[in-house]
Amino acid sequence: MRLVSFNTYRTLTLPGVTYVKPEHLFRQTDLVRAADAILFPASWQLNVLCYAWKKQIFPSPASYDLGFDKVEMTRSFNAIAEQHVPETLILPPVESSVERVLDELGLPVVVKEPRSSMGRGVSLIESPSALRSWTRNADVLYAQQYLAIDGDVRVVFVGDRVLSAYWRRGGDGFRHNLAQGAEAVFDNVPAAATQLVQRIAPQLGIDHAGFDVAMVDGHPYLIEFNVLFGNEALNGRGVRVEPAILDYLQRTLRPQDNPSLPLLPQAV
Repeated sequence: MRLVSFNTYRTLTLPGVTYVKPEHLFRQTDLVRAADAILFPASWQLNVLCYAWKKQIFPSPASYDLGFDKVEMTRSFNAIAEQHVPETLILPPVESSVERVLDELGLPVVVKEPRSSMGRGVSLIESPSALRSWTRNADVLYAQQYLAIDGDVRVVFVGDRVLSAYWRRGGDGFRHNLAQGAEAVFDNVPAAATQLVQRIAPQLGIDHAGFDVAMVDGHPYLIEFNVLFGNEALNGRGVRVEPAILDYLQRTLRPQDNPSLPLLPQAV
């Protein structure tokens, strides 16, 4: 396989990968176009790689397209697994939308910025005035049913299968991200959470993501997923993502037949 990576942190231990700085995309055109697959491109590179040069990329285009926008993510979840999505309203940021959220979801309610991660851009709203204040500064009003839980399940999906899963306990009392101080607990992870992700990720074409799943009375709810999820908890458990990526690529990639393009140099 001829592989080019634009993210050395996530592919450092993969054999035979050539690293190219993202800003050098057009300086290293021959190398990039000769590759069988491009690993972890920057989002701004996707249109050139996928549509202009017809490259195979990992993570998949669907992982990027859905993973960077909670609005599109939630709509896709609803389309294939509505019973596993907390009640959510996606509305224009106007007063009539505030009234609808109060009438249909009540308080407290969770509001989110469509493009954020690691618990940033997420707030628990407990009063009408706070909801109106949030709405005045929002481009879209994304409001979601509040689930009274003390942790959630992070399910790590790589390639075509669940690689690992763990509880995220604690945090700041509302957000359970490890970046917000939560603890990773690998014991007693419910099979319902991993089975749900194993079913919906391939349906959506997602091949690299950390899914957040809330468990309420044994029922799993999809909250969101992060394409560039943190590996610290997995590494501490001795679970490595890179071998799973390599295995998936070896099983699924078909090397392009283009003898006019040069072979890539081996990584040093």
